[in-house]
Amino acid sequence: MVILIFALASCKKNNNVSPSNPNSGNPTQQQPMTLRGADLSYLPEIEQAGTIFYDSTGAATDPLTIFKNNGCNTVRLRLWYQPATVHSSFPEVLAFANTIHQAGMKVWLDIQYSDTWTDQGNQAKPASWANLSTQVLEDSVYQYTKRVVAAIQPEYVQIGNEINDGFLWNNGKVNNTSTFIALLDKGIQAAKTADGSTQVIIHFAGYKSAFWFYRLLQSNNVNYDIIGISYYPWWHGKDLNVMEDSLSRLSSTFNKKIVIAETAYPFTLGWNDLTNNVVGESSQLISQYPATPDGQKNYLLALRNVLSKDTNNLGFCYWEPDWVAFKGPQATNGSTWENLALFDFNNKALPGMAVFNK
Repeated sequence: MVILIFALASCKKNNNVSPSNPNSGNPTQQQPMTLRGADLSYLPEIEQAGTIFYDSTGAATDPLTIFKNNGCNTVRLRLWYQPATVHSSFPEVLAFANTIHQAGMKVWLDIQYSDTWTDQGNQAKPASWANLSTQVLEDSVYQYTKRVVAAIQPEYVQIGNEINDGFLWNNGKVNNTSTFIALLDKGIQAAKTADGSTQVIIHFAGYKSAFWFYRLLQSNNVNYDIIGISYYPWWHGKDLNVMEDSLSRLSSTFNKKIVIAETAYPFTLGWNDLTNNVVGESSQLISQYPATPDGQKNYLLALRNVLSKDTNNLGFCYWEPDWVAFKGPQATNGSTWENLALFDFNNKALPGMAVFNK
């Protein structure tokens, strides 16, 4: 009897999918991901440079079509207020969003409330908002958000980008809690007023301090829909089991759906231009997943395995899988991400595109 019980327990254990082993379990039997996204904010600029992309067969193909054909159903676009160039401006984002909708895909609008890059360490206000009083700044956030959401009609809208320490500094720093919450509420209210069907995402980088942050929102009755978490193994932790547990606790604690708002993984540690890459050392990798095309694919399938175990996990978004070295091999201001793209150095689609499969 003891032997029989042990055997049954062993069989049950072996039916589980291990996050650290992408070959355990059968990915085709997982729950389908509701949101299978790619941030393609760079694509208008890359295409403007005449870059040609190729599908897995080697046929020259429109890149948006490549993503759609591989199962990607959502495109994330960053929006800057008054950027130095047309890229990530409202006219460019509006035009691209229309193209995405016409292709039958969903739009995830990432409103960054700045003229340039924002993340957990950078949250500069738009230059034209620099000297506004807090009251006028709140109204500006409301009117701007309402206007762009009404025009673009995204299925998902993100109020701020990686707002670990707030946004619209210094007014909206987290330690200036009442103003931070007021600005966040204005953005959310405006988005919901402009389009009642849009789902509001609040985005945090990493998961280790996320409980404190989302508890702050909960205690202040912030009315959002989805928790968005950036997860890059070299910055946020290499143990997928720990990440899985953290997401589960976040979801159950705050009764929210969760999406991995940003992730990526390298297919090589090499370079295709003279711009330093974000990932270039083996110490940055998860040991089970080497920087090879199959290693990249297996990491992504392992991540999807983790997400598919909990129905509160909506899905994921791969950050800039299109950011190839489009400025040429000698560019020192080119791509820091070309070895993290889902295209090889000849711009041919890699096996990692399988992560988008239904």
